[in-house]
Amino acid sequence: MYNERVLKEFANPQNVGEMKDANAVGTVGNATCGDIMKIFLKINENDVIEDVSFQTFGCTAAIATSSVATAMVKGKTIEEALKITNRQVIDELGGLPAQKIHCSVLAEEAIKEAINNYLTEYKKNKK
Repeated sequence: MYNERVLKEFANPQNVGEMKDANAVGTVGNATCGDIMKIFLKINENDVIEDVSFQTFGCTAAIATSSVATAMVKGKTIEEALKITNRQVIDELGGLPAQKIHCSVLAEEAIKEAINNYLTEYKKNKK
C-alpha cells in the first residue's frame, strides 16, 4: 500500500516533538479518520522559519506527510512556506494511496494554520 519513502518517513520521522519556544502553532484534524496534526514553528524577525516540529496522532501517511512537510518549510520564508501545496508533499513522498491524500491536505493546512497564528497573534502582539 505504501511506497518505500513513505515507510521510511513513518519509521524515522524528521522534526518530531513539541517545541517549547515556538512562536507559531497550527493544529488541524480530520474527524472522519481521526488524524490530528500539530505544527510548531520558530519564525525569526525576518519571517524565516528557523525551526519546525510536529506532533501527529494518526496513521502511517499522516506521520509521513507531517515529517516531509516540516522538512520542506524549514529555512523558508513564511511567504514561500504558504505556497507549499499538498500535491508537493505527495510528490516529495513519491506518492500516496488515493484514500490517504487527505493526510497531505492536513499537512498543508497545519502549516497555513501555524503561519496564520504567527501573523494574527504573535506578530500583532509584538507591535
